[in-house]
Amino acid sequence: MNNDILRVGTLESEAIYIFREVVAQFEKPVLLFSGGKDSITLVRLAQKAFYPAKIPFPLMHIDTGHNFPETIDFRDRLVKELGVELIVRNVQDNIDAGKVKEETGKYASRNMLQTETLLDAIEEFGFDACIGGARRDEEKARAKERIFSVRDDFGQWDEKNQRPELFDMLNGRIDLGQNVRVFPISNWTELDVWSYIQKENIEIPSIYFAHKRETFVRDGLIWSVNDDVVYRDEEEKVEERMVRFRTVGDMSCTAAVLSNAIDINAVVNEIKASTISERGARIDDKRSEAAMEKRKQQGYF
Repeated sequence: MNNDILRVGTLESEAIYIFREVVAQFEKPVLLFSGGKDSITLVRLAQKAFYPAKIPFPLMHIDTGHNFPETIDFRDRLVKELGVELIVRNVQDNIDAGKVKEETGKYASRNMLQTETLLDAIEEFGFDACIGGARRDEEKARAKERIFSVRDDFGQWDEKNQRPELFDMLNGRIDLGQNVRVFPISNWTELDVWSYIQKENIEIPSIYFAHKRETFVRDGLIWSVNDDVVYRDEEEKVEERMVRFRTVGDMSCTAAVLSNAIDINAVVNEIKASTISERGARIDDKRSEAAMEKRKQQGYF
């Protein structure tokens, strides 16, 4: 049997165990859902964890308003098919209320602004566990976190004060005001996720497969043209290229890669041959050496 399939089978069992521990230990969990491959994988794992019952918690999307349209269309169609509750909270509302200030300029992004909206939503609904698709292989700050990662009553993460997780013992005890971020696929790699999508024949947004798109190049990265969201200098020439996206965040901070991978088998083979992390196409991670860690300390997922 393929070693990749054996590995994802073991990881699937671990993730299902984590999902069941969340429901057993917490009063009001929520699954943070962006419409990307990792959160889609979480939905499939949650389905398996609680089958034949429905997923016993809502999905929530913190919508920046700068998402790829293909991702939002997929999100809405999936939740309708599954019959699960979807909560959407919009960054634009906090901008309009003056709670956060939108960035301007060449590298402007709403990615940092999601934190305030997320923390407001956690307080609004009283969620005590937020399930997300972060993985340790993505970025070094994420590699430091536990599967059950406690946040204080300000939503902040202290990387120097984390609980030990011995074997499969997950401690969900929290004080009043605290909440936990839960990462069921923390031990997965990008290849594990794609192998699982391949094995399970999971539908994903078309943006993950190679397609022709109007793009331009800046700082060696390929950007999708959207003059309402993505800043572009006049001298940055627009060309149609065959591209796909390895990771899907905001249009303003997520670059494409040249690719001819039009199906899942080709994508898996491409990932196997890649020597660059998928986060290499996320400009928001390049702002400083500790950009992700600083965001997480402030309450970012």
